[in-house]
Amino acid sequence: LYKIIRNHNSRSYGDLWTGYRTTDRKANGKVWDMYSDRPNGTPAYEYNFGSNQCGNYSGEGSCYNREHSWPKSWFNDATVPENDIMHVVPTDGYVNGRRSNNAFGVVDSPRWTSTNGSKLGTNSYPGAPATDAFEPIAEYKGDFARIYFYMSTRYKQEDGSWRATDMTDKAKLKPWAINMLLEWHYNDPVSAKELDRNNAVYAYQRNRNPFVDRPEFV
Repeated sequence: LYKIIRNHNSRSYGDLWTGYRTTDRKANGKVWDMYSDRPNGTPAYEYNFGSNQCGNYSGEGSCYNREHSWPKSWFNDATVPENDIMHVVPTDGYVNGRRSNNAFGVVDSPRWTSTNGSKLGTNSYPGAPATDAFEPIAEYKGDFARIYFYMSTRYKQEDGSWRATDMTDKAKLKPWAINMLLEWHYNDPVSAKELDRNNAVYAYQRNRNPFVDRPEFV
């Protein structure tokens, strides 16, 4: 899989704004932000492409920016993963800032919760260090799990300068993280949104997430 998806057409960081218009567009034409969307309800706010780009923010609902779901400090700001739209998704700037470079995790006692129910607090997943973690809502946990499986595969042999973190050892996921992401994958199967996004990402940078195309590869 690494040999198939490596050497994608790496675009610039600025190109992401244009890429999102096809990779992360809702049916109503708004930005598809997994940190603010409420699939079974009405989100507190929605963003228009271009006009609502960050910029500065004062709280939720100010603007959207480019979220490295695999934090860029983890890969030492390397250019290719920094610009890889597969994991760099549009999100509310304030929620992105609150997530910071914390691992994904399970948060039983949040000290902060976003308007759509994403949570920040101490990681309570078995085996995980009791440090700060960010938990997205259930409807998007599988999306992020498969993004992480992609990142671990795509950069497997290109991670010489990457850091060890609470969740990862360079591009390798730690055992507790694998267990959690497997649960997220099975509990939130591939959606039409992901399939459409995978096709749009391929048009944008000429590679795909194999774990979306073929979930059994997980």
